[in-house]
Amino acid sequence: MSNLATDEAVIAAATSGDEHAFAELAQRHRRELHVHCYRMLGNFEDAEDVVQDTLVRAWRAKDTFVGTGFRAWLYKIATNACLDTIRRKQRQVPRLDSFAEVPWLQPYPDHLLDQVAPVEAGPAATVVAKETIELAFLAAIQLLPAQQRAILILREVLDWSAKEAADLLETTVAGVNSALQRARATLRTRLPERDEHRPASDPTDLERSLLQRYIDAHERGDPSAITELVRDDIRITMPPRPWCYDGIASLAPLFQAAFGGSHGDWLLVPTSANRQLAAANYLRAPGDDLYRAFKIDVVRFAGDRIAEVTTFDNTLFDAFGLPPTVTPGGSR
Repeated sequence: MSNLATDEAVIAAATSGDEHAFAELAQRHRRELHVHCYRMLGNFEDAEDVVQDTLVRAWRAKDTFVGTGFRAWLYKIATNACLDTIRRKQRQVPRLDSFAEVPWLQPYPDHLLDQVAPVEAGPAATVVAKETIELAFLAAIQLLPAQQRAILILREVLDWSAKEAADLLETTVAGVNSALQRARATLRTRLPERDEHRPASDPTDLERSLLQRYIDAHERGDPSAITELVRDDIRITMPPRPWCYDGIASLAPLFQAAFGGSHGDWLLVPTSANRQLAAANYLRAPGDDLYRAFKIDVVRFAGDRIAEVTTFDNTLFDAFGLPPTVTPGGSR
C-alpha cells in the first residue's frame, strides 16, 4: 500500500472516531503546530496551551472534516485558536524600541526546532523556518495586528497561496494581499539588516569562539573581559522585566549585581535558541553545594563583537533539556 493510501486510511480512521489513529496524526503534526503557534504568540508556554486546545477542538470537530488535507485543517484550527488567544490576552502592541517592550517573549530551544519540518515540505521550507524564528523576527511581528500576523506567517513562512490563506481566515484574496503588503512594510522598518549570503541559522567559528570567551569571562567574574567582547552600543534586555541597558557605560550595575559582593559562582553551558547561540547560566550561591538554573542568555553578533544579549529567566530549562541543578565538578 502506498504512503498516500496509508495516510488517507489513517485520516479516515481518525476522523471517524479512532482515538489511536487521531493520536498518531496529532503526534505527527504537534511540533510544527507548536512552532506555528509560537510564531503567532511569541511565547513558548502559550503556544503549548494553544496546541492542546487545537487538538481538543480538532477531535470535537472531527465529523466536519472533509477531503485529505488534514494538516491544513489543523493549521486552520490552530490559527483561529491563536487569534482567540491574542484577543483574550489583549496584549498591547509595542513600539519595539527593544525586546523589553515584549514582556511575553520567550526563547525556543533549537533541538525542538530540529523536529519541525514535515517531510512533504522539502529542504527549502526548513531554511525559511530557520530564518523566521529569530528573536528579532518574533518580536517584530508582535507589532502587527493579529490578522496581518497570521497572513504574513501563512504566506511568507508556510508558503501558502493567497487563496489558501483567504480560505483559512474566511476573507478575500484581495484582503490577504493588501494585509501582506502592509505587514511587509512594517517589518522592513523594524528588522535589523542581515547578511543575505549567510543564513541566520549558521553560526560561524568566530561566533562560537566569542560565545566561549563570553562563557569563560562570566565564569571568572571578569567584567573587563566581557567588555572587550561587546560592541560599544551593546544592548541587554531581560523579558519579562521592562529593563533595557544600552551601551557599555550602562553595564556597570549589571556587573555589580552579577559579580560584586557575595552573589555566588557562575557556571555557563552553551546551548542555542531561535537559531542563535546562547548560554544557560547556573548560579551557586554562597554556602550552597549545587549550581542552580538561573537564566538563559541568547546572543546576537555583529561582525566580531556581541551586539545584543536577551536574557530570559529559568522557566524553560526543562524544555531546553537542561537539568535544574548541576553538581560542582560534574559534567556539563
